[in-house]
Amino acid sequence: MMNNLFMIFDPSTSMNFSMNWLAGVMWIMIMPYIFWASSSVFSISWKKLLKNFFQEIENNLKSFKSKNCLIITCIFIIIMFNNFFGLFPYIFTSSSHLIFTMFFAFPIWMSLIIYMLLNKINMMMAHFVPLGSPIFLSFFMVVIETVSNLIRPITLSVRLMANMISGHLLLHLLSSISMFGEFFFIMSIPVMMILLMLETAVAFIQSFVFAILVTLYINET
Repeated sequence: MMNNLFMIFDPSTSMNFSMNWLAGVMWIMIMPYIFWASSSVFSISWKKLLKNFFQEIENNLKSFKSKNCLIITCIFIIIMFNNFFGLFPYIFTSSSHLIFTMFFAFPIWMSLIIYMLLNKINMMMAHFVPLGSPIFLSFFMVVIETVSNLIRPITLSVRLMANMISGHLLLHLLSSISMFGEFFFIMSIPVMMILLMLETAVAFIQSFVFAILVTLYINET
């Protein structure tokens, strides 16, 4: 049962090649239609969403140029589309794997560390001991702040991965229960519909949280 339960997160295929990872770039086929096709309710809503999101990021990154806002917006779009596509049948959920989430979190964190070391090393060292901390606690504060900085890419990655995995496991368990009989099938349908709507909201919220946390980390520089 457990092997079958976690097989939905297996990227390998019968062709001895991890073709399921191609689901991570499926958003490329959607984006041109959104921006260049004739206006529709979906395309207009999508453009308004991106505009509001871009303004939110731009307000939080007042000391940075707009190109940094564009990078964060692109990361938000990629993660959100991968989260949404994972809710469709027979589409692999790339964002449920640590290697996918770490692909975005680690380079951003490393680039911020390198930037601080090269340009603002004094400010970086000052962050390790918060203002007003007692002198006898300075050593412990440095250790705590160092560990806090080192685990940032891990917390960013694991948060997104864990939320995606938990939702898909619940959906898979409910679909398995519906196979036990007609009564369980009928009773599980409304529950699965509610859970699917919640997972749709989680797919958006988690991509938004990922982008906002990256923005907060950049603000500290």
